[in-house]
Amino acid sequence: MDIATTESAKEELLKQSQTFRDLVHQHETYERRLNELSHLTYPSEDEQLEEVNIKKKKLNVKDEIYAMINEFGNSH
Repeated sequence: MDIATTESAKEELLKQSQTFRDLVHQHETYERRLNELSHLTYPSEDEQLEEVNIKKKKLNVKDEIYAMINEFGNSH
């Protein structure tokens, strides 16, 4: 799927699917928190662990987002 098709599918899914909107929102939330953690000069062990866990969760959400985009693209 090319970039234009992917963007088109993403726009349509944002309009049509609450689940997709929730996933995008969750991804953005993880991104903001990772940004906060990356600006810490001396993160604690808990903060370092949180960063690792958030990266994993963010990747899982991204995979779900792209799976929905691919499924939408294949069905339209």
